[in-house]
Amino acid sequence: MTAGQAKRAPEVKSALDEGDVTGAFHEFMNAFETFKEANNEKLKQLETRSADVVTVDKVERISQALDEQKQALDTLVLKKTRPVLGRGGAALHDLERKQAFDAYMRSGDERGMRSLEEKAMSYGSAPDGGYLVPDETEAAIGARLAELSPIRSIASVRQVSSAVLKKPFAVTGPAVGWVAETAARPETATGTLDELQFPTAELYAMPAATAMLLDDAVVDLDQWIASEVETAFAEQEGAAFVNGDGINKPKGFLSYARVANATWSWGNVGYNVTGAAGALPATDSSDVLIDLVYALKAGYRQSASWVMNRKTQATLRKLKDADGNYMWQPPATPGSRAMLMGFPLVEAEDMPDIGADTTPIAFGDFRRFYLVVDRAGVRVLRDPYSAKPYVLFYTTKRVGGGIQDFDAVKLLKFGTV
Repeated sequence: MTAGQAKRAPEVKSALDEGDVTGAFHEFMNAFETFKEANNEKLKQLETRSADVVTVDKVERISQALDEQKQALDTLVLKKTRPVLGRGGAALHDLERKQAFDAYMRSGDERGMRSLEEKAMSYGSAPDGGYLVPDETEAAIGARLAELSPIRSIASVRQVSSAVLKKPFAVTGPAVGWVAETAARPETATGTLDELQFPTAELYAMPAATAMLLDDAVVDLDQWIASEVETAFAEQEGAAFVNGDGINKPKGFLSYARVANATWSWGNVGYNVTGAAGALPATDSSDVLIDLVYALKAGYRQSASWVMNRKTQATLRKLKDADGNYMWQPPATPGSRAMLMGFPLVEAEDMPDIGADTTPIAFGDFRRFYLVVDRAGVRVLRDPYSAKPYVLFYTTKRVGGGIQDFDAVKLLKFGTV
């Protein structure tokens, strides 16, 4: 066995690290040849005398390395045969990316991340723009946001790769009519289409870490960054989805034009009034809630939710129906939502308090009403200079939002007109 052959076994994983199935297979076959040579040498020794301990140990080591490489090769082949799902394909889901990201976070070594981003030809992959976190970390952040951000949890969420999502909708449908069986079919009018645009804006957080935290190999930095940014992202999102002005942030549904439901038209959010400035009616207070429920079309009521803040909920919790039953009911199981008139109630602290001419209560199908747009990719830029001895991690994601169906939600205005 030559010196080159003896050294070959420790190198068999190089192609696996590169994600090259063909190269990995050739290296596996070379390792197998090395194994056969070493094992043949051991068998020859056994024919004349007892096998040399060094030879036996060599065979065992090469055999173990061969088993490990075969297992890794099978895993790599399986990854390559899977259909590509979502952004980036399998190459961005492997262990190599996680290891490169961990090295960047702990020590600022960006060589691995730069190489991966260049291979993927990612948008904005320059070091001064930060690097994309592994897909698992991005998914964890998204899952946490869905739990913490009240509007996101009930709205539609769509992931895009561009800066703006453009969604067409029909202002008027095609003309239709009744005709006799043998009568001529005149050409119908063409439906009118318009376009909704949902631009994304940058949302950021900047958690800080100590050198001791980064040196601690037990700490999972992926989970740490997700847990550090979740609350900051959720708070900013929650405020923007309700009251955002659409300038460098999503447009909140309370920032759109509001009109009385009797004169509602597309592009506006309809509302009912309580008939009393800053208060519920003195008598039959619950009737205004019933009227609001039935101001919504039946198709939207099936998946409707109430949205209000905690103070407003405290006010409605005291209401009873005509039979003396409380209209508000507590959650049936831990983790579920309270119910109001049989519909789930979502607490959004950014909703306004009850006051003169405010709209603190929304009711409707938010899945069809509001669209949250996430641009694929959460980026992290490591900054060890600005707050020494701490290391800052400038974490950004791009989010947009706006109304996609103006008829799916109605508001309750505490006023007279």
